[in-house]
Amino acid sequence: MITSIRTRAALLLLLAALGGCSTVQPVASTAKRLVAALLPTPKTVAPVAPPSRTLDAYKAEVAQHVMRANSGQTFSGRLPPMLPAIVVVNITVGEDGELQDVAVQRSRDPDASEVALASMRRSGRLPPPVNLLATNTRALTFSETFLFDHQYRFQLRSLAGPQ
Repeated sequence: MITSIRTRAALLLLLAALGGCSTVQPVASTAKRLVAALLPTPKTVAPVAPPSRTLDAYKAEVAQHVMRANSGQTFSGRLPPMLPAIVVVNITVGEDGELQDVAVQRSRDPDASEVALASMRRSGRLPPPVNLLATNTRALTFSETFLFDHQYRFQLRSLAGPQ
């Protein structure tokens, strides 16, 4: 108990000395600065990219993934005025990003359909559909449109801007 009284007395003397050496400041602001100096500085945490919140954002993520995995079969820039082939596929992705199923929904060109299906399979594990699965479901199904040029190279509709 004697040590505690001595410590308090020393602290009060220190505060009085600091207050006497400077301009008149409220004791509360001096105490706040002393406490702030003694407390550890908070560590900053690097921001984490938020997961996809909308189906359109998720489809764009998947499209970027497919385009990167198939860069030799893709093209960028303006689409040709007359697209020789358009293939719409249904894609089912598991909660872990595993491609569970891919099937042609609509196409008039069997060769373009095979390119689209092979490109999806070659893409491997897709980004997981975080926060997009309905309650009690373990997979997400959506469609993507492959837009082909004359050399059977493609763009994905989710990434192709207005033309």
